Amino acid sequence: MIRRHQDVGPVAKLVEEFHKLPGIGPKMAQRLSYHIIRMPNSEAASLAEAIVGVKDRIVLCSVCHNITESDPCNVCSDSTRDSARICVVEEALDVVSLERTGAYRGLYHVLHGVIDPMNGIGPENLKIKSLLDRIKNGTVTEVILATNPNLEGEATSMYLQRLISPLGILVTRPARGLPVGGDLEYADEVTLSRAIEGRQEF
Repeated sequence: MIRRHQDVGPVAKLVEEFHKLPGIGPKMAQRLSYHIIRMPNSEAASLAEAIVGVKDRIVLCSVCHNITESDPCNVCSDSTRDSARICVVEEALDVVSLERTGAYRGLYHVLHGVIDPMNGIGPENLKIKSLLDRIKNGTVTEVILATNPNLEGEATSMYLQRLISPLGILVTRPARGLPVGGDLEYADEVTLSRAIEGRQEF
């Protein structure tokens, strides 16, 4: 019995760790765990190496807070980008989604979340101060608030708009081609592209 308990231990631990990931329920955590058990040792080692590598090599850009291997990131260090425009997004995945469209050639700012009082997240927990510092340098003329079109995203956009508009900066938002309650990372490229190109003043 003791030997069997020891055999189950690592599996249960793996299931538990997968279950901690966003969007992974108990059943999916079990399926992922047993998939890893069945895969060759070389593939499992490669997966583990990739996870450790991400944690060792990835940092946040000191300018826009996007995830990157170099600081500043490729977008912030690209002199061909339009430095007069900053697109504010919730998460780094949103930058990836917008970059795929090719419709936007300005800079970004990643908040790393939204204002969500129910979960104890206030403005002080987001990358808002550094955004205001960037805006106040005098070169930015437009800020695009591309938060997700849900309750928390809208509340965050409204909060930022009240801070930024008095500075004389044009504040816009993507056109309403995005579905209410949807996330930018799941929107298709055509919808995102049209939303950015048809952005409206906040």
